[in-house]
Amino acid sequence: MKLALACIVTLLAACSTPRSGNPVFDGWYADPEGAVLAGQYWIFPTTSAAYDEQTHFDAFSSPDLVRWTKRERVLALENVKWAYRALWAPSVLEHKGRFFLVFSANDLQRPGGPLWDPADTKSHTGGIGVAVADAPQGPYRDLLGRPLVGDFHNDSQPIDPFVFRDDDGSLYLFYGGWGHCNVARLNDELTGFLPWPDGTTFREITPQGYVEGPVMFRREGRCYFLWSEGGWGDGSYRVAYAIADSPPGPFERIGTLLEKDERIATGAGHNSVIRVPGTDEWYMVYHRRPIPNLGRDHRVTCIDKLEFDAQGRIRPVQMTFEGVEARPLR
Repeated sequence: MKLALACIVTLLAACSTPRSGNPVFDGWYADPEGAVLAGQYWIFPTTSAAYDEQTHFDAFSSPDLVRWTKRERVLALENVKWAYRALWAPSVLEHKGRFFLVFSANDLQRPGGPLWDPADTKSHTGGIGVAVADAPQGPYRDLLGRPLVGDFHNDSQPIDPFVFRDDDGSLYLFYGGWGHCNVARLNDELTGFLPWPDGTTFREITPQGYVEGPVMFRREGRCYFLWSEGGWGDGSYRVAYAIADSPPGPFERIGTLLEKDERIATGAGHNSVIRVPGTDEWYMVYHRRPIPNLGRDHRVTCIDKLEFDAQGRIRPVQMTFEGVEARPLR
């Protein structure tokens, strides 16, 4: 009798444990950048819509990964004079008491490429920009008045930026589309770059299968490099990873860690990673396509646990509808 009552109590406690649910908030949002800023969890996603409707970024904050507050229009197109369409794929960094939002804009095309229009001079400017604010929720203002990266280097389209601060304080920018990934060393003001020892600025580090969406974090002295593969508009989208000793690699693909599950969702990818400060607790923040999916831009933001085996390899991430349990920041 006592054992039965104990089981019932345990079951009721489990049922009453707050969970985030997936998606974690309403609306079509993709490419989520997760971070801990100013004592809260934050997610900065792309507004998932047609390019000409992606005119601003919203942000979401939470004390515990479960309760999310929407912060509308933290950066809008009208605040970036060189941008005229398509804000997407933000990355955020708290640095020297300010907050930097690095983002893609305009879907810059290669000169002479199939989508290049020599007569449309407005479309000849674009790439990766930087905005700055005094608080995580903004408002953010354009820092440079021009793109930070506005040209093709190593045939990499300047999109999908990710800013990584290493343990020694060094800042790196990972970015790239069209199957090429570059890494560059940012200066301390995030206004430009420092050269590599060989005098170059943009170093290509493309691993096998890379398409877009680079992410890096360091755990137990090693650098984990994650990226998205497949087609972003369909069910082939997935996340793979590699491990190296330093930010520029080299990176050799280890395996796939997030992919479609026909019972739950398809098109899972373009992720980021949140670590609970001072712990070895990790979460993957990513987007996926609900089933049935009725539109190209019907993508939602989700969170599930990121776990490691005894050798430090990442276990495949299991997508869920339940999401994660509440995890307040201490």
